[in-house]
Amino acid sequence: MYKVDFVEFPSSSATASGQFFEKAFGWAATPYGPDYADVQGEGITLGFQADVAEQPGAPLVTVRTDDLHQARLAVEDAGGVVTVEPFDFPGGRRFHFREPGGSELAVWCSTK
Repeated sequence: MYKVDFVEFPSSSATASGQFFEKAFGWAATPYGPDYADVQGEGITLGFQADVAEQPGAPLVTVRTDDLHQARLAVEDAGGVVTVEPFDFPGGRRFHFREPGGSELAVWCSTK
């Protein structure tokens, strides 16, 4: 299974971004410290990264999978290049890759 269900955005204030989407659209924001907020949108989750060292350069589309290792093999076999090795985060694990056209995306799986 592969499904786009998350997009991460750079933000100058994760708290302000989360509060904006709560107020504007009624979506629930969950802060993970001062530099990150998760916003449960309708059908997709938005992440806001305020840590400059961790921010994506552009919105980062993230694909969910049940098998991170198999997804990495599929990405590499199709000509993608892993740009960020797999790492843990609250609730899951992910890696980033660049597809042959130059866009960076990520693949994640739940650790639950």
